[in-house]
Amino acid sequence: MNPNADWEQRSADLWAAFNAAPDAWDEQEFRERVGALADELGPDHPVAAFERACALDSTGHSDKAVQLYRKALELGIDGIRRRRSVIQLSSSLRNIGEAEQSIRLLTEERERGSDELDDAVSATLALALTSVGREREAVSIAVGALAKHLPRYQRSMANYARLLVEPG
Repeated sequence: MNPNADWEQRSADLWAAFNAAPDAWDEQEFRERVGALADELGPDHPVAAFERACALDSTGHSDKAVQLYRKALELGIDGIRRRRSVIQLSSSLRNIGEAEQSIRLLTEERERGSDELDDAVSATLALALTSVGREREAVSIAVGALAKHLPRYQRSMANYARLLVEPG
């Protein structure tokens, strides 16, 4: 299901060039180059839908990216790209005013297995929560995610995060 190593390298190189100097790129040209790579995979390949969504999202078109992230998930995208699809879909939903949907997706995602994107899930969820007026819960999630990275005060910060949302 995943593209071959050559395709992955060409995609990584294109994204690295874009990320190094996004303002130097013509956004339409960048989307076309991503689209050409995606075309190599075929119209119903989940990675093709994901890459197109990422290119739209990265050039300010969250509204158009949503349907492609959903398509990638429906087509069975897997591995780390599946989780990235959920995070990025949720972020795009928040950006277009659908924060409640974002919260639902990210809350479900936090209950799934753990990996290196756990903090990205939490950060995106915290942002979505602020969009619906749930700031205390957002701060609790953000401080809880940050706590494990602190050289000291991990236990204290985790407790403070918990106390922000506990009743009483």
